[in-house]
Amino acid sequence: MTDPITIWTYDWVPNGPRGFVRDMRLRWALEEAGLPYRIATVPITDRGPEHLARQPFAQVPFIDDGGVCLFESGACLLHIAEKTDSLMPPGAQDRADVLQWLFAALNSVELVTVPWWFISLSKPETNPLADWMGKRLDLLEAAMAGREWVAAGRFTIADIALADVLRVKAIREALDTRPALRAYVDRACDRPAFRKALDDQMAHFAKADADRDAG
Repeated sequence: MTDPITIWTYDWVPNGPRGFVRDMRLRWALEEAGLPYRIATVPITDRGPEHLARQPFAQVPFIDDGGVCLFESGACLLHIAEKTDSLMPPGAQDRADVLQWLFAALNSVELVTVPWWFISLSKPETNPLADWMGKRLDLLEAAMAGREWVAAGRFTIADIALADVLRVKAIREALDTRPALRAYVDRACDRPAFRKALDDQMAHFAKADADRDAG
């Protein structure tokens, strides 16, 4: 029997980030692949030397797979995908397609949407990144037209990364005028593995609330 992969996440987060902490991506991938995993935690309020030894930027997630340790959600997704054909097709061109879209999700898309979202939290009269994000989403909308999934004609780790980037509430609202992207995110988030991963992450932080209340 395969030993479980350990996913490290925070012991607690406020209500706002719940459901969006990036261990979601790894939970989702492992649920899709049917691979066993367990959850371990690091304190959110005391990101000390032990945490930094595993993740030099004091972030999550990071994983331990039988002594093979990785941080960064994209690297972890790739590691998981290489353990099974279910998230990475074997053909050279299909694999290349998945890889380019995995990196596009984390660089060409998330690199734009996260700063836009962060600025929007302060509710400025004009978000200086709005045009940049709008143009990037328009190009992605055109690329997704007629596709069910983003790469290799099937669901892969590229979809986990891209759909997770786009499902953030404020960004998802921007998809109302981009029907191909809206349908794509809805389709991804309707997968049983996504729903299981989301429910489990929410339950993890709800238990943390209960433990705090119990003192």
